[in-house]
Amino acid sequence: MLEDLSGPPANPSSVHFFGQRARSLLSKARQTTASFFQVKPEEVLFTSGGTEAISLMLQGLPQKGHIITTAIEHSSVYKSIQALSGYTVDYIPCGLWGAPDPELIEKAIRPETKALIFSLSNGETGVKIDLGAIAAIAEKHKIPLLLDAIAYIGKEPFQMPQGATAVAIAAHKFHGPKGAGALIARSSFKISPLFAGGGQEFQRRAGTENLASILGLAKALEILKESQTEITEKLLALRTHLEAGLLSALPDAIINGQGPRVSNTLNVALPGIEGESLLMHLDLAGISVSHGSACSSGALEPSRVLTQMGIDRKIARSSIRISLSRLNTREEIDTFLEKISLIVNKFRKSMVF
Repeated sequence: MLEDLSGPPANPSSVHFFGQRARSLLSKARQTTASFFQVKPEEVLFTSGGTEAISLMLQGLPQKGHIITTAIEHSSVYKSIQALSGYTVDYIPCGLWGAPDPELIEKAIRPETKALIFSLSNGETGVKIDLGAIAAIAEKHKIPLLLDAIAYIGKEPFQMPQGATAVAIAAHKFHGPKGAGALIARSSFKISPLFAGGGQEFQRRAGTENLASILGLAKALEILKESQTEITEKLLALRTHLEAGLLSALPDAIINGQGPRVSNTLNVALPGIEGESLLMHLDLAGISVSHGSACSSGALEPSRVLTQMGIDRKIARSSIRISLSRLNTREEIDTFLEKISLIVNKFRKSMVF
């Protein structure tokens, strides 16, 4: 990132020396990103983050039709779909498993179905979809499969399947800078720009590129490409230790999401404990966890994701999401287990729910 930040401010669209140097850096970052996803460089569109990538992805849909998705998608997907006009939407139930059944997806397909839209892994529970089966359905019926990979990339290896049409990512989810993202979209998927302006990003995303952040995104992907297997193994070992320790210390804890989960995420309910209160006490103890998606933190209502899975509202209110990164250590997890046990037992003794 310092390659851009340490020099004079340079616009990749400028024809002078500094502009052309900036364009060269931008081109290299695009090639690195394309290599990670095994696509063509022109199929990589840089954005201001995951939400814009999702919105841009939906710009590739026709004016009306039918969409198949779930009611447990991240708000950037869920609310964007609700804002579409001219569409009917089928929300495939996910139940306590936490992911849609591919058979139900195929049964919901109609002649007017224009897209299947799903998260690779749920942002709150970490439960993964059956990508292979869903991509095969999309390819068989020649329906675009649009993927929110924001909570997935960086946690486990990813290869864009033949049946996938577009994938949205956000750099901060894999140790890149905040405010940077990308949409990986097949050339056959025609996207209209979200707003008018210059001809950047192959006429599909107007505005001067945030070059420093794009360079950070590309470097983070480069690190993943070299080390993903080791990163996944470490994350899974840490989460296994965390989960076993938590269930041992607090036997009534309930793991939300019965399906296979991405390697770094644990969503757990502690019956009788108010999740928001637990979150604040952990924060005072120097431990940062979440009540759900960070994009909906502070909400007074229980998690939409958990309640749509059929989880009781009281259980949903008592749930917290614990996310690990490759920088976490076993010692930090042991500290967390000690602190949360003390806090929960104190709550229960004093009946402060």
